[in-house]
Amino acid sequence: MALHCQEFGGKNYEASMSHVDKFVKELLSSDAMKEYNRARVYLDENFKSQEHFTALGSFYFLHESLKNIYQFDFKAKKYRKVTGKEIYSDTLESTPMLEKEKFPQDYFPECKWSRKGFVRTRWCVADCAFDLVNIHLFHDASNLVAWETSPSVYSGIRHKALGYVLDRIIDQRFEKVSYFVFGDFNFRLDSKSVVETLCTQATMQTVRAADTNEVVKLIFRESDNDRKVMLQLEKKLFHYFNQEVFRDNNGTALLEFDKELSVFKDRLYELDISFPPSYPYSEDSGQGAQYMDTRCPAWCDRVLMSPSARELILKSESEEKVVTYDHIGPNVCMGDHKPVFLAFRLAPGAGERRQRQPRALRGTCVQREEATPTKPALLPAATTTRTSATR
Repeated sequence: MALHCQEFGGKNYEASMSHVDKFVKELLSSDAMKEYNRARVYLDENFKSQEHFTALGSFYFLHESLKNIYQFDFKAKKYRKVTGKEIYSDTLESTPMLEKEKFPQDYFPECKWSRKGFVRTRWCVADCAFDLVNIHLFHDASNLVAWETSPSVYSGIRHKALGYVLDRIIDQRFEKVSYFVFGDFNFRLDSKSVVETLCTQATMQTVRAADTNEVVKLIFRESDNDRKVMLQLEKKLFHYFNQEVFRDNNGTALLEFDKELSVFKDRLYELDISFPPSYPYSEDSGQGAQYMDTRCPAWCDRVLMSPSARELILKSESEEKVVTYDHIGPNVCMGDHKPVFLAFRLAPGAGERRQRQPRALRGTCVQREEATPTKPALLPAATTTRTSATR
């Protein structure tokens, strides 16, 4: 079971990070996790290192039913058998069992300091090798800027960063394997198209700052006599008069405006979305099903996979195994993002190889992107969330 967290330690991480270690220890020793007898936890807690801090947390829990699990050592370029429970924090740069990078500042110059980046680990379960990548991409800094063009300037920034990650995990340094990328991609609906659709019959009023003449608010009103306000748009305000449009039938009517993944259609695959937008939910403990009026609701949190990983999923489906792609806690306050998960069982022989290799700790577990599992295995219940220990 793989759990990827973003903004670990919460929004006020300087004050809240001290609670993280206690939470992790209690989680590992809890009754609910007693059947997971091995674990690896990687926490980027060193917020004093602005050059490297990503606030990413990656948890991997191995069930006692899985007998031979190996993790890749990126420095030694070989797999090591996983035993016991280990926690790594602070300076992850020196940990050979993962790759961690923070995106360069010039990727998002509008933000003075960003925590966005990715962490990659590689695993071998029942002779099937795969990468698990925890990712946090750039957000929309201003609703007004996002509305100006289609696609938005922020969409282009995310494309650049995601393209960098994909190029990085399939470069020539290591054997290519299947990969799952999951976390907060910050994908947004095409704002201009959404506003034009939601406010088709509305007239727009532009409000400018008196001193700079800069646009600070857009007000969309119904065209008929009562002039009802349908939408108010500011830098950090997206107030639409009817939130139900984002919840009706799980908001799937809006998926036509979810376009950012289409750029990577040959490199990334996703199961059909049947859950409502995962962001931005109210952080009021009594309003767990309500969206905040800060941003247009969107499917920011995703579980994506390589074409070869997709084949593993499809073969599992063909064996009538349960495959679930959904969100967690629809009516419970879990922070401004709802966790999203993918769960499936790996079908026997799902990634058949050209030839078998011995189980010895060699540099690779596979001959090509797919690998052959020797028996059914629970391959990760992959959950992505920014909800942290301290929220």
